[in-house]
Amino acid sequence: MTETVPSTTAVGAPTLDDGYARDLDGLYVPWRPSPAPAPAAVRLNTELADDLGIDPRWLGSPEALAVFSGSVIPDGTRPIAQAYAGHQFGGFVPMLGDGRAALLGEVIDRGGRRRDIALKGSGATPFSRGGDGKAALGPVLREYLLGEAMHALGIPTTRALAAVRTGETVFRDAGPVPGAVLTRVASSHLRVGTFEFAVRREGVIDRLADYAIARHYPEAADAADPYLALLRAVVEAQARLIADWMGVGFIHGVMNTDNTTISGETIDYGPCAFLEAYDPRTVFSSIDHGGRYAFGNQPAIMQWNLSRFAETLVGLSAQLPGPNGEPKGPDAVIEEMIEVLNGFAGRYAELRNRNLADKLGLDDPDPTLTEGFLTLLETRGADHTGAFRALSAIPARLAAVDSAGAEAPVTGPTTDRVDDPADALRTILGPGDTAALDAWLADWTAALGDAPDRLRARTAAMQAVNPIYIPRNHLVEEALTAATAGDTQPFTALLDVLADPWTERPGLDRYATAAPVEVTACYRTFCGT
Repeated sequence: MTETVPSTTAVGAPTLDDGYARDLDGLYVPWRPSPAPAPAAVRLNTELADDLGIDPRWLGSPEALAVFSGSVIPDGTRPIAQAYAGHQFGGFVPMLGDGRAALLGEVIDRGGRRRDIALKGSGATPFSRGGDGKAALGPVLREYLLGEAMHALGIPTTRALAAVRTGETVFRDAGPVPGAVLTRVASSHLRVGTFEFAVRREGVIDRLADYAIARHYPEAADAADPYLALLRAVVEAQARLIADWMGVGFIHGVMNTDNTTISGETIDYGPCAFLEAYDPRTVFSSIDHGGRYAFGNQPAIMQWNLSRFAETLVGLSAQLPGPNGEPKGPDAVIEEMIEVLNGFAGRYAELRNRNLADKLGLDDPDPTLTEGFLTLLETRGADHTGAFRALSAIPARLAAVDSAGAEAPVTGPTTDRVDDPADALRTILGPGDTAALDAWLADWTAALGDAPDRLRARTAAMQAVNPIYIPRNHLVEEALTAATAGDTQPFTALLDVLADPWTERPGLDRYATAAPVEVTACYRTFCGT
């Protein structure tokens, strides 16, 4: 294991604020992380450090290593373990909380945004429920890798500032494995589950809601009903997030309310995975026996989670004056909130359709074309990412064929085709109904138009939204297995590839290729706790 940044003379730890601890007494317990016996850096995120206003030279110092392993608490810092509840697979658990995490504090980044800095895997807390509170190296590196991949894809996410080996051995089902701590950065760790915990305790929910508004949606404070405005803002943020997930084939795997942020960031990369063969019923999580969190169920589950969030705000809104100056009362508030919640499906559909139109290079959403292509993918079990990327190249190839004065045979019997611009797509789709594919291609190319300059521009636009490199599940497992055994090179190589998911580079074909069908068929993910 080697550090990404050599150790240097410390230039000063960042100043951490304690706004959450200061303002939200009753939603945490003061708690110190457990010290690590022999900390060693595995990966340090200098790009994120700079964004946070943290000097990269300090990030590579022995002092930083001590802080990020939980061994040293910076002066003036008040680490805490946050309390929250949550609905897990539909059942309510009144007490969850940070069972293996500690919030060190907050920094104001270079953009003026408040960001949490927390340690994950730093030892048992009062919320550990019998667990050891530690994290294994594999799950720590999974969260590091997936967070950085999602960030590169432009999807809101928590990120990792550091991954540090502790020098301890932890015991899991697979046996003894190296222990590690992840330093996680988030816009906040406020969850729907935080609100579910607060509403059941007197005098807390109003402070929490006002804090969330001030931190994430300050414009809501000026609304006639700030809490309804907060709900509306969170609905919008989560509609955008789920549309983003669906666009790249991301499956979270455990969309409990305690894993649903108020900020609209992806959080808690446990049994997550990426879709390969397109099928809305796809489930990889070993604990999702009924398919509750299957790929295609994610929009409906998020709406369900948001309904649980809305329930925590009813009492606050009900006390506010209505049109007649009297308190609105719960009945009126529930009616208003149902209207907002019902708007989620329409807003998500709008965003999803726009995303699919962009992925297909269309000026406007066309449900017939988008659903037709997804049906082709599903019936043939085709690779989601590879098919959209192959489709992206076709407009420019059509332009090249047109410019050369030759025909572009994207319809008709396969045996009649010569230099078909759609050959790469046909290869990914595999054998199937040739007539159905030819008919879809004919309709799609007609919608694109035939102006060469416009076709080339469409390919550029499509390739900007259709990644070539995603965290292929088998490559993630390969990298984590090697790192656990002491070889971080595959992890580093995969991380470097995923830092630019849009640009095709020579020698990286294996990173753009789906796993063999037999591998995907038996692939399962685990929570990593």
